[in-house]
Amino acid sequence: MKSQRTKSSIVKRTMDLAGYKRSVGLEPEFWEALREIATERGSTLTGLVRGIKRERRKGNLSSTIRLYVLRHFRDQIAARTPSA
Repeated sequence: MKSQRTKSSIVKRTMDLAGYKRSVGLEPEFWEALREIATERGSTLTGLVRGIKRERRKGNLSSTIRLYVLRHFRDQIAARTPSA
């Protein structure tokens, strides 16, 4: 069976982070989730990514953003779940 190659669903955006341009590649769903989080916090998308970048300890920025989004929504679920 021949494997099929699919087109990457990564969307790249160039952002001004700490005074220099940086290309960030994420799936559309992560861009949408980041916009939701930024809106919820009264921030811009770029402002939110700047904050994430400042707190990054290791790894590439795209991976750090994905983990940030995952943590954000896990924390929301945990806050709604009653403690046992």
